[in-house]
Amino acid sequence: MKLEARRIAAFLAKPDPSVRAVLLYGPDQGAVRERAERLARQVVPDLADPFRVADLAWSDLVADGARLADEAAAIAFGGGRRVVRVRPPGEARADAFASFLADPKGDALVVAEAGDLAKSSALRRLFEGAEGAVAIACYADEAAGLAQLVSEVLGEAKLRAEPEAEDYLRRVLGADRAMNRRELEKLVLYVGPGRGPVTLADAEACIGDRGEGNLDLVCDALGEGHLAALEEALRRAFQSGENAIAVLRRAMGHFQRLHLAAGLVAEGRPAESAVQALRPPLFFRRQAPFRRQLARWTPERAERALRILLDAEIDCKSTGARDEAICRQALLRIAVAARR
Repeated sequence: MKLEARRIAAFLAKPDPSVRAVLLYGPDQGAVRERAERLARQVVPDLADPFRVADLAWSDLVADGARLADEAAAIAFGGGRRVVRVRPPGEARADAFASFLADPKGDALVVAEAGDLAKSSALRRLFEGAEGAVAIACYADEAAGLAQLVSEVLGEAKLRAEPEAEDYLRRVLGADRAMNRRELEKLVLYVGPGRGPVTLADAEACIGDRGEGNLDLVCDALGEGHLAALEEALRRAFQSGENAIAVLRRAMGHFQRLHLAAGLVAEGRPAESAVQALRPPLFFRRQAPFRRQLARWTPERAERALRILLDAEIDCKSTGARDEAICRQALLRIAVAARR
């Protein structure tokens, strides 16, 4: 079964006992690791317990296809349900899993970590179609996922973030979910559990503006036509773990707002009023650069930029070419247009 995004949180918190094997895969390896550990801890709180946790490598399954079934059927010394972990991320023939799922012995939960599997992957198709198996895709945190993660981590510590702090956190956190969680846990220690609310000053002091790799810098350099700044912001964004699709989608969101505001200006509203009308409101520190960009973009030009970004995303998903190169070329086209 392929688990829909809206059901992932509930499944991780309380896995269906009828599920015997879970495959976690995708470009966000931080999320793959975090979710795999969270699932395993639902069965065995201490993942260092050698009697209840078996660690296998993908190469083990290639060398011995029966190894998975043997480990899953083993009985823990001292009792208790076991976990069989298959890692680090990789991929092997689906035979071992197919054989196990056809006749699962014992009651162990198998948790397998994989890379970014294509739709045609036999392993992925097996988990999506088999009874007693679940496939969970792990993609880079976007707006809704980041908001949920911020709320979850702070809520566990009985903390809440003031609106400006929450907006700041959503903007500076990156694409790697595990790294985002570590940054938020660092913020919890800084503020102190139950001592909130978390202010903007707290968030800035603790996490800082990992801002050099922030996608907002990419968007602002793009909208203002600063080619050198765009190249540097892109380089840092990719180095920090952002992927091309995430960059393109953030840029699309930015230009959708520019398109809307430019439309209001074309109808006769002052630029300041058009910016204030945006919902959700712009983070106050980004209002000045956004107004500068608004002077460069008409609704028609912003619409052409959106088309370039959409075509680039389609190319990234369908051509098999290097995603980062496609992304960079599209953004440079738009930045050059912004200079005219």
